[in-house]
Amino acid sequence: MRIQGHLFSWIAVFMLAVAIVYGVWSKEPVGTTALFLSFALSAMIGFYLLFTARRVDTGAQDNKEADVADDAGEVGFFSPHSWAPLLLGAGGAVAFMGPVFGWWFLYFTAPLVAIGLWLWVFEYYRGENQNQ
Repeated sequence: MRIQGHLFSWIAVFMLAVAIVYGVWSKEPVGTTALFLSFALSAMIGFYLLFTARRVDTGAQDNKEADVADDAGEVGFFSPHSWAPLLLGAGGAVAFMGPVFGWWFLYFTAPLVAIGLWLWVFEYYRGENQNQ
């Protein structure tokens, strides 16, 4: 994690320099704001990775003498396939069309979003993924 943290920190420094130069030369607020937000996002990710790297064991990617086989084994837990994110995304996309077509459109999409959110939150409490 330490290598990734330093990588994002250097990206943040680069983005800050680019944002300052772009803002001074172009005087264009939208691009300058986007570059400063990119700096902030890179800095947050870099800080999190460096902060977390101090609290976890050193991984194979941080060891310069490591082989590829040193990182073999269980990677972690991954959620099983689920249709709930698709339903929630479709409901959210249709809900954001509400201001375009009229606020009344949200009355039809709110149940779709609520059902998708409920299915996604409680997917481990029903069906084959239910904890015993």
